[in-house]
Amino acid sequence: MSKGRFITLEGGEGGGKSTQVFRLAERLRRTGLSVVATREPGGAEGAEIIRKLLVAGDPGRWDPMTELLLHFAARRDHLRRTIWPALERGNWVVCDRFADSTMAYQGYGQGLGPAVVDSVYRLVVGDFKPDLTLILDLPAAEGLARADARGGDNRYERMDMAFHERLRQGFLEIARREPRRCAVIDASQPADSVTEAIAAAVRSRLSVAV
Repeated sequence: MSKGRFITLEGGEGGGKSTQVFRLAERLRRTGLSVVATREPGGAEGAEIIRKLLVAGDPGRWDPMTELLLHFAARRDHLRRTIWPALERGNWVVCDRFADSTMAYQGYGQGLGPAVVDSVYRLVVGDFKPDLTLILDLPAAEGLARADARGGDNRYERMDMAFHERLRQGFLEIARREPRRCAVIDASQPADSVTEAIAAAVRSRLSVAV
């Protein structure tokens, strides 16, 4: 049995990642693939418990280093219990956020820097990386307006605009650093257009007829 492929969707708040994860997973299933759709933080029992600590409460609840360690603790549980077993079974995994979010949010947005995040990544994750990362990009103000319109109480959405601007630039820098892995998608388009742009990137990069 061949191993599956790992696709991640990344970007700031309000970019429509959850919708696009669902749509991409369904399109992949229609090609006959077995697909696991999951999310971070979360995606496994222990990781979902940690998620509640990270997304709820006051924006200043944790300092950046504590947040970094909590995200990687959740990620380790997610990898061991969900992602790695699914890939070994030959499933394709489509994930709403992965380690690029930690790089963007804590590394760039909160100022820890890429070197710190990279060092913890190597310790916790090792050499493993997504086969394809789709970065849903749109202006920070537009994304926050969308997030506000849908409701919810995510503490990251209540951080200041300067943080969200740094966050967006962080994702774009990740894409510049790893162009073979990352594809930037214009998420300011209508959702159906974003879906088609994602499908085109998956066809081109992973040679699957979605």
